[in-house]
Amino acid sequence: MCSTGTKAELQQTLSEPALVLELKTRRPPSLEGRAGCETWSVDFSPDGAWFAWSMGHGIVWVVAWPLDSEDSQNGETDRGDKSFSCGHPVWGLAFGPRPPKSAAAPRPAKTSSKWNKSLLLATGLENGVIKIWNVLTGDAVFDLHGHEGVVRDLVFPQNGTLTLISSSRDKTLRIWDLAQKGKKVQVLSGHKDWISCCCVSSDCSMIASVGRFDRMVCLWSLRSYTFIRNLSGGTHKTLYLLSSCDFSPDGAVLATAAFSGSSWWIDLWDPYTAEKLATLLDYAEDYRQKQISAIQFSPNGLHLAMVTDDRALRIWEPGQKGMVMQTKVDRDSNGLCCNYHPRGGVVATGTRDGHVRFWRAPRTVPSLCHLCRSILRHSVSTHQMEPLPLPKRILEYLTYRNIPDRLATCCSSDEEEWLK
Repeated sequence: MCSTGTKAELQQTLSEPALVLELKTRRPPSLEGRAGCETWSVDFSPDGAWFAWSMGHGIVWVVAWPLDSEDSQNGETDRGDKSFSCGHPVWGLAFGPRPPKSAAAPRPAKTSSKWNKSLLLATGLENGVIKIWNVLTGDAVFDLHGHEGVVRDLVFPQNGTLTLISSSRDKTLRIWDLAQKGKKVQVLSGHKDWISCCCVSSDCSMIASVGRFDRMVCLWSLRSYTFIRNLSGGTHKTLYLLSSCDFSPDGAVLATAAFSGSSWWIDLWDPYTAEKLATLLDYAEDYRQKQISAIQFSPNGLHLAMVTDDRALRIWEPGQKGMVMQTKVDRDSNGLCCNYHPRGGVVATGTRDGHVRFWRAPRTVPSLCHLCRSILRHSVSTHQMEPLPLPKRILEYLTYRNIPDRLATCCSSDEEEWLK
């Protein structure tokens, strides 16, 4: 029989995620805190068996996950730590290819047999080059040339193909066919300034990208390589920066992160109708500059992880006013990126000092309603949902319009009037 406590005590216990472990770099003290040390990107392999992070100074470190796995030294595959020297600072990285999670997803095209037993890692460099590595052998496979600025983000679509999408400070996105060593490239142009982040919907039909300074949230067709629309309007700020974006696992919601002055916020969009579904707001009482660096949906779509400069990690359940979990206030947290393990339960965060922390995330069992919605929305767009003869409340739930349009985690008295 378990003991009970007050509701406040239980809430406090649940609100602080446990730090599972921390990986620190071994660099000379003279290099600590200097430019080039940052962990700009982290990623788990599609099967969750490997973890990679850019540990600064052009080095990417790859370790077997979990770190204490009994089979780390057994079997035909070398499960030892691997280090890749890229020669330039690494800003983006991604494991691939990523197989479909749903039986309804399209089957991947057949790939060359030499890739069947390979685990690829793409690394985007400061000089615009993308280096492709074979993790299992430790070899550099080939380089991709074309970007003229920092390669800020990389993503493999979830269809099992050797397609790689990259976004850069040269204001373009590029779509590479690694099966042809990147010789066939599609270039997407339309942003007016640096692109901070890009992501791909689960059905592999759309790419979303956010421009840091042009404040554009662009949607592109991954099937026709054309521009679809720009999501904008309704913001309460005139000057702000966009930092991150992510599709929900069913592709029905797009989350974008922005910040300005003492506040940051997350907008939830319907990518099919361009409707803004909700906004999560956070305000600082001391009006200190607050930045949100990265966001990512959990694999089951129930939660959204976020990294800000005043807390190492926050986890939000869309539709709820408060946080499910959040670390204590730490003005020196300096978080830059986050990534969920493919099976959930753990979130990895990277910082400006090149270190990585692993946090225990909530393992909530999805409701039957949520599972039904996720399966349905994976293959049915909002436009296809709306004509169906469904009760209004059910339709609102299936289209995510049941989320309150304005939510605040905390607010100052100066902003309360705006929230009403």
